[in-house]
Amino acid sequence: MTKSSSKRGTFLKAGIAAKTARVINQSIKSNIPEFQAGDSVKVHARIVEGTKERIQIFEGVVIARHRRNAANATFTVRKISYNMGVERTFMLHSPRVEKIEIMTRGIVRRAKLYYLRDLAGKKGKVKTEFSAGDLNAPASETSAEVEEAASVA
Repeated sequence: MTKSSSKRGTFLKAGIAAKTARVINQSIKSNIPEFQAGDSVKVHARIVEGTKERIQIFEGVVIARHRRNAANATFTVRKISYNMGVERTFMLHSPRVEKIEIMTRGIVRRAKLYYLRDLAGKKGKVKTEFSAGDLNAPASETSAEVEEAASVA
C-alpha cells in the first residue's frame, strides 16, 4: 500500500463519518419530554395495517431507558392487559413514535425496573409524586423556565 492510497482512505472515512453524523443529527427529535424509569407514559405510535396508517396509544410504566442521549436510544414500557404483562420497546427518535405524554412521575430508586415483571397486583404499582408543573414540557426547558411561565400566567 502506498502512502497516497492510505491518505485517500482516511479522507473517504472522514467523508463517510461526516455524512453519517449529518443524517443522525437530522433524525434526532428535539420535542421529547424528560422522563425516566418509573414514570407512567402514553406513547402515540404509528401503526401500518395494509395500506392504512393509524395512531395507537400504548400506556404503561417506563421500566428502562437504554442509550439515553444517543440517536439510537430506546425505552421499554410495560402495561398489564387482561391480567397479562405486555412490554414494548420503542426507539426514542423513531418517526413511528408520534409523541410521548407523561401521565405521572414515579418515585423509584433504580434505573431499570425489571423486578416489576415478577410482582402482581398492588405490589406491582410504582409510587407517584404529585406536581403542579407541566409534565410534558420538552427536555430543553428547565424547571425554572416552567415555574416562571406558571407564575406569569
